[in-house]
Amino acid sequence: MKKTIIRTALIIAVASIFAAGIFAGKAAADDDHEHSGRFEFKTGSLVLSRSVYVGNAATVTVGQTLPPGCKAGPVTLPLLAGGTATVTVKCAVATADGTFPTVFNNDKPDGSFGVTSPIFLDNLTTDGKLIGTLEVPSDLLVTSFSSKSELALNRSLDGGSITFLGYRGGPGFLTAPNLLDVSNSNTPGVVDPTNPVVSQYYRAVAEVDADGHIHITDGNAYSGNNGRAAIKANWLYYLTGNDNNGGLSSSQLTGTQVGVNLITSTGAELLVPGQTPPVPPNINKIGDFEVTQVGYKTADKAGKDNNFRGLTIFNNTMYVTKGSGGNGINTVYQVGNAGVLPSGTTAQLVAEPITILPGFPTSLASGVDQKGNPAPVAFPFGIWFANANTLYVCDEGDGTLVTPAVNGNVADAATLATAGVQKWSLVSGTWHLDYVLQNGLNIGVPYSVANYPTSLNPATDGCRNITGKVHSNGTVDIYAVTSTISASGDQGADPNKLVKVTDRLSATTLPTGDGDHDRDDSLEHFTTLRTANAGEVLRGVVFAPADHDRDRDRDDEDRDR
Repeated sequence: MKKTIIRTALIIAVASIFAAGIFAGKAAADDDHEHSGRFEFKTGSLVLSRSVYVGNAATVTVGQTLPPGCKAGPVTLPLLAGGTATVTVKCAVATADGTFPTVFNNDKPDGSFGVTSPIFLDNLTTDGKLIGTLEVPSDLLVTSFSSKSELALNRSLDGGSITFLGYRGGPGFLTAPNLLDVSNSNTPGVVDPTNPVVSQYYRAVAEVDADGHIHITDGNAYSGNNGRAAIKANWLYYLTGNDNNGGLSSSQLTGTQVGVNLITSTGAELLVPGQTPPVPPNINKIGDFEVTQVGYKTADKAGKDNNFRGLTIFNNTMYVTKGSGGNGINTVYQVGNAGVLPSGTTAQLVAEPITILPGFPTSLASGVDQKGNPAPVAFPFGIWFANANTLYVCDEGDGTLVTPAVNGNVADAATLATAGVQKWSLVSGTWHLDYVLQNGLNIGVPYSVANYPTSLNPATDGCRNITGKVHSNGTVDIYAVTSTISASGDQGADPNKLVKVTDRLSATTLPTGDGDHDRDDSLEHFTTLRTANAGEVLRGVVFAPADHDRDRDRDDEDRDR
């Protein structure tokens, strides 16, 4: 039975969080954290999500079957129209043990390869100094090292919490570090027998309040791939991600129940906090984008046009990005109608429109436009609105390593032209690219990391997740997490950076940067706030959640003094 989401149901769902949810409180913080023994995020500070590889040589054994438990051979599924379809499952063999960083050479034989790792939320000052660290218990939730599209952070619309997505084991499956290929596992409610990864893990939303309490809501979306981002708005979670790691063809996806379940549990999704994980047909996909909507005659593989990563909500409107994969269009999208966040029944949600923002790219991710001509490909990731007419977009770069380096630079021309923080302005209903902030990113210039092989020295390729703040003096501070290129077996495992740049909000051409350098010398010039260590990756950045009651109490105390 399809459920209708109405206000009464939401009140009941929220009230049931304390009964149905899973909490972790009083998590670890630095010893000097006010000496209170209780964690809390500082008002006005940053939160940076981070993960660390904690495996060793024994984590993977050369010669073992990958993915674990994989059974090679034919799998037969019934077709909805009658008859059957057969898919051949292929397994791989590990070529490297668990030693970092060569463990990720296993990506080549096993396209599903990944190793679960712990999640850390670092509380930082706006100039990058560490205040404290909230460690998410690894038996509660983990991420996948080195899935670079995971652990985006978003602040709820009421400012009281932050959210992100991770993995939690379904019945019979552990939640722990050093498990293999979990990021491509099935979800317990959408099991694809053609997926070579046989384990089952929920794509779970973690909501963290200002005092470090963690609430987990399990979900069945994104089976066979990863959840990327979540935002809480109007007591609902809005999500982005991708699914499908099996071998079903386009016709088999639309012609089998498993395939239909995959098509309807990807892209933009809605999840109610604290609810029992919904199962098909009620996983609540929001909208569906197909390249045929903008003039292309041939449809892509079903569901793959909705391979969304970035997510934001501005003026009560949902926006997402697509910037990876060979299907669909890498660009910025609006989900639903302006000013109205999607809600309603499963049927109403999937009927919501998904449209490309006017002025943003419409060429295919394969590099072809509507006329079949070669066209540049964009790689948008995180997005942040400074106001209704100014949008900053992190472009990740194309990930192409130029070797040998050209004048010491390993990035290609396409990345050097457009990667970094792009500034877009809305003029007469159409978005225009004003300029790209790159100065100080040192795109394509390799840098060294202690205890990391010099042969794998990474270089910045662009940026991924982003947040910002507008100041009364007309400037805006932008914080971003960088992407990398290197000779590593998996560039998502490269130690990357947290960077900051200050821009003039009113500028529509790239300023020279002369004169006003009183803000950390970062006007139109990136400064590095933090560089990851070897075996460590930085993922999402956001302003800390606020405890409104705590802040009011402190204001009262100040007045009493």
